Amino acid sequence: MAATLPTDDSQRWRQLTILAIAMVLSMTTWFSTAAVLPQLRVEFDLSATSSSLLAIAVQLGFVAGALVSASLNLADRLPPRRLVLIGALGAATANGLLLVADGPLLATLSRFLVGVALAGVYPPALKAMSAWFVRGRGLALGVMVGALTLGSALPHLLRGFGSPPWEAMIVLTLLLTVLGGLIADRVASDGPYAFPSAPFDPAQIRTVLMDRRVRLASLGYFGHMWELYAMWAWIGVFYGDVFADSPNTASLVTFAVIGIGAAGSVVGGLISDRTSRTTAAGLAMGLSGTMAIVVGFTETRPALAVTLGLVWGFWVVADSAQFSTIVTEVADQRFVGTALTVQLAVGFILTVFTIFLVPWVRDQSSWGWAFLLLTPGPLLGVAAMRRLASLPPTDR
Repeated sequence: MAATLPTDDSQRWRQLTILAIAMVLSMTTWFSTAAVLPQLRVEFDLSATSSSLLAIAVQLGFVAGALVSASLNLADRLPPRRLVLIGALGAATANGLLLVADGPLLATLSRFLVGVALAGVYPPALKAMSAWFVRGRGLALGVMVGALTLGSALPHLLRGFGSPPWEAMIVLTLLLTVLGGLIADRVASDGPYAFPSAPFDPAQIRTVLMDRRVRLASLGYFGHMWELYAMWAWIGVFYGDVFADSPNTASLVTFAVIGIGAAGSVVGGLISDRTSRTTAAGLAMGLSGTMAIVVGFTETRPALAVTLGLVWGFWVVADSAQFSTIVTEVADQRFVGTALTVQLAVGFILTVFTIFLVPWVRDQSSWGWAFLLLTPGPLLGVAAMRRLASLPPTDR
């Protein structure tokens, strides 16, 4: 390959913009129920446990979808942009099942199927983007993770204007998801640098985990996931308590706190490209972990709760793209697919525990202790990144 960039450099940024817009729209179904959880609790007579299961079901569905997709090597059998469209259509259909649900069982199944379908959106979208970028991929990955973040936050913004009925929110988000899939498939185009095939091979899991660089990168990711999705799942409920007399304000603040992570992802990508992956990830986890210690104890001080929450939201996702990037750079290239699949699956399974435990600890004690539960994740991640950075250059 003689050149590392397309002749028309502006084209790759145009394609990144298109794919990022598609991601924002397609991922709105992920937290569509979190934005209207108070209404769903009344509609389906949800207990605290049932409410947690709605969030957990999406995580488990995503793991199942990712494992099935990787095992069948769907990303290499189907064009990534077409797979995004199929996943978006599936997520929209699954989310629509909520409209006919008559209780927690069907509602939870709906959310599980949303997660399965979204596994056909996020990873293929990243692969489609990678085909346009060789240099600057850290920044490009940051933009895509930022788009996922913004899409996840969007339902809170929509609810912040007038508190529409939950049915209207579900319909609106499923329509946005379909639109995102159509944009990816019909407006975006294939890049000049096809990503090499990296099929999932369960037989190679042990070989992959024997590589200490992969282990350290994965430990960092596990710590990141221990914190991230529980924060995203319950920060809206936290601000619902902070602004108990103004649900619309709570929704708008929640959108801002989650959505600012889009900027954090871009900054994390810039730091990663200009310094190192480990520096970017370690810095982000150190700052987000610090915020996890203090934010929950500001429930009675709204201005401070918002200020510190914005700092938390900015850094909590700024490291996200770096762990997968590290694996693609240090793992045996024959088993990159296996390494990434194992990292993804274990990471999302870990989110189940914190998503369940945070509201339980909050009910038993307070938000301060509930969010404090998340801090071991960033601590583990920082330690893993320091260890990885300390390895000799040939090992790193």
